[in-house]
Amino acid sequence: MIQQEGPGWRLAHDSSRNDFPFLIGGDCWAVELSEVEAMGLRTLLVELENQFKKIRDQLMDEEFITLELEQRDWWGCLDGSRDRWGLQVMLSSTDEQRRGLEVAWPAPTAQAFLAALKTVWD
Repeated sequence: MIQQEGPGWRLAHDSSRNDFPFLIGGDCWAVELSEVEAMGLRTLLVELENQFKKIRDQLMDEEFITLELEQRDWWGCLDGSRDRWGLQVMLSSTDEQRRGLEVAWPAPTAQAFLAALKTVWD
């Protein structure tokens, strides 16, 4: 079992759990994800971060940006400045899965959560 946490975020992966081996969380909330859902979340957030890195150096210190991305069942938003940004994500219900969720991590919690999420998959 892999478990990481910091101020305002939590992440766990327990491969012995078949249906929902991943847990993500924030202040006062947590949700379990299937392997497919967690992989989709990671793909979405890494792509948002990559897009942000491409334009980060073009932003002035006081300038704010909002990046939105939709991939499969996930929608994500990176919102903030060149040095501080938050994340908001939504999972939409489909025929295969009958649930949805909406979660968010504010700055600087979002950066720490994303760094941990990437290490769980490496």
